[in-house]
Amino acid sequence: MKIFATIRFYWGAFIISFNTAVFMIPALMLFGKYKSTIVHHINRMTLFMMGGKLAQEGTMDSSADMFVMNHQGIVDIIGLEALQNNHLRWVAKKELFDALWFGNLLRHGEMISLDRGNKAGLIKLIKDVKESKEVYHRPVAIFPEGTRTDKQPLLSFKQGTKVIAEKLELKVQPIVITGSKWVLNEHVRTGHSGTLKYKFLPSFTVNSDDKEWFNTLREDMQKVIDDEFTNNHCSR
Repeated sequence: MKIFATIRFYWGAFIISFNTAVFMIPALMLFGKYKSTIVHHINRMTLFMMGGKLAQEGTMDSSADMFVMNHQGIVDIIGLEALQNNHLRWVAKKELFDALWFGNLLRHGEMISLDRGNKAGLIKLIKDVKESKEVYHRPVAIFPEGTRTDKQPLLSFKQGTKVIAEKLELKVQPIVITGSKWVLNEHVRTGHSGTLKYKFLPSFTVNSDDKEWFNTLREDMQKVIDDEFTNNHCSR
């Protein structure tokens, strides 16, 4: 019934906010040396309390510089952090850094702020990603759609991801996420117990001479999404 799905949504939203404010942020402030492990274990606890499970297909490439994913909501991030412990550096819009709880989390996690309304934003983003690769040795995680969507077709990919990957000659691994909006759908405010599936596609080093690689990337990811829906009745 819809009422129970709505209750599950607000329960999930509460658990995310509570665990972030009470456990994750204080732990990051007190035990900064163990940031990746803290984020990993608290997100595992959060997902469990929400009734979410994880499934993985393929292998995460520990040598990749950038992970690109489709995006439906915050559970995409929670699930991937619960699945692995690779100290990812997420790219998030600047406005989120001003939010009460999540802004603190992003700052203490040393995530990357993107100012989409500023022409200099892309220049700063290139600098930050280069720093992640060469100084921090942390892979970057980005949603090339640029925003959340509850539709089955992928949105157009923002060109910033393409520019960064080509300029820095990054090794990129695509990850296709399905089942996320079933567990917590921020668009219609429903929640259910269910499984988030992360499919790791083959990684590749970007070659700027290949003018079609970015379009091919989107097509390959869309095909996986469509196959999951057709074969497993699992939407993205």
